[in-house]
Amino acid sequence: MPMTTISKRGSELLQDPSLNKSTAFTEAERQALGLVGLVPDVTETEDQQLRRVMLQLSHKHTDLDRYIFLVNLLDHDETLFYRTIMSDPARFLPIIYDPTIGEVCLKFGHIYRQSRGMYVSIERRGQVRDILGNWPQKDIRFICVTDGGRILGLGDLGANGMGIPIGKLQLYTAAAGVPPQYLLPMYLDAGTNNEQYRNDPLYLGLRKARPPTDELFSFVDELVEAVQEVFPRCCIHFEDWTGVDAVHLLERYRDRYCVYNDDVQGTAGITLAGMINAVNLKGTQLKDESYLFLGAGSAGIGLANLLCSALVAQGMSLADAQAKVHMFDVNGLLEPSRTDLVDFQRPYAHPNEPCTDFAAAIKRLKPTTLIGVSTVGGAFTQEVVEAMSRVNERPVILALSNPTDHAECTAEQAYTWSKGKVIYAAGVQFDPVHYEGQVFLPGQANNFYIFPAVGMAIYATQASRVADEMFIEAAAAVADQVPPEMLKQGLLYPPQSNILETEIQTAARVAQLVFDLGLARVERPTDMVDFIRAHVYRPEYPTLV
Repeated sequence: MPMTTISKRGSELLQDPSLNKSTAFTEAERQALGLVGLVPDVTETEDQQLRRVMLQLSHKHTDLDRYIFLVNLLDHDETLFYRTIMSDPARFLPIIYDPTIGEVCLKFGHIYRQSRGMYVSIERRGQVRDILGNWPQKDIRFICVTDGGRILGLGDLGANGMGIPIGKLQLYTAAAGVPPQYLLPMYLDAGTNNEQYRNDPLYLGLRKARPPTDELFSFVDELVEAVQEVFPRCCIHFEDWTGVDAVHLLERYRDRYCVYNDDVQGTAGITLAGMINAVNLKGTQLKDESYLFLGAGSAGIGLANLLCSALVAQGMSLADAQAKVHMFDVNGLLEPSRTDLVDFQRPYAHPNEPCTDFAAAIKRLKPTTLIGVSTVGGAFTQEVVEAMSRVNERPVILALSNPTDHAECTAEQAYTWSKGKVIYAAGVQFDPVHYEGQVFLPGQANNFYIFPAVGMAIYATQASRVADEMFIEAAAAVADQVPPEMLKQGLLYPPQSNILETEIQTAARVAQLVFDLGLARVERPTDMVDFIRAHVYRPEYPTLV
């Protein structure tokens, strides 16, 4: 590791998680930096430290306890935290993010220990630029910001939603190697309509109802414009806003600033990757399929829009592509006679008789692919799965809602009810399913395959803007990396055990596209994979003297 020049010494150095090495300081560092006597008089390797972390984790009985332990480790020793997570991503990603993060957010105010990120209150209007200047790191490349309006499938959690941007940005580093010093989690506090939290004495946010949309958007405008001034190379990642706000804010800024919304574009990208491999299994093409969504909010619309962009790229007209997509929400099938539709839903409201029975809609429309973004656990009933199986030899069912109890159906239900015919993936991880002598590998359509890789490409190229084509390319790159023998068992996504290498390859393909689109602000390299590798963070202690 190269030498890092620092001014901190003694106890001050030990309090800085980005520099603290705990028991790994060398004798020379102890002598030079005033650490003799302040740490045990041994010099351990990172592997020895990792063994201790694993031992301590073995005494924790729940994933929530393991999460709290790991976040505490991050607060003291950032390098060892990432060394732990990256040593076994398949084990630890579900602890630091989904599904554990759902429980974390529900209890965030109760398990809070130390501030991580920034809390920007709407009560501070007119001061946002100065507030951003309080952050100690002056070169921020990504801000992940939420207003807590729609956290996972859990609804309006207000300030408790801060667990999401914290976790999302940890995945940038753990899954794709974006250096952590460039990442800033943020909660934009505009109040909450969740009375339970407003009445909770330990709630950490404003105890007031959310403002009208124009007032909220005016405050977001101030934030976005302040970011351009304070952090000019920063990309803003919008996360877990209410569906209508998510779509409208993305459209408000996407052509002027470097912004994206993971719920709209990242969810779409990872679902498109699954669709690509589903048609590979079936021996068809995306344009041969027809799609029915359960859920027509920001995730569903974003997914449908990206799918249609991919179909247009394959030669279809936009109108023909949109005709392939039908949507069903809490009020039934989207069709023109409905008066409750918002602007971005109307392209998918095709001429049909009104229908409020989802299984009946399947029988009528005969979709080949069913996509659940409803947040309603169990919504894909046995009747629904059997209806899909009757109209398809190989029905594709993607039950994407999370956390686990919000999944539209489990893997075991899908394979059993379809008699092993289904091609299935979920938004959460399910164990392999044994059915009549066969072993099926249900994949997890988790955004962490997509947005960290796109983030790495943006970071490395210093992209000036984020285009939908970047998510389409990321989807294709992820799909291409599933081993053929696992694809035959129904696995639509690469194994999580090697996620860093998967994302390096994905980021390289996205970076190539960034250069092709003329969005890069650095010189084009000759070898794109080597270019990405040169930017990857490695959890190794720096040499301090």
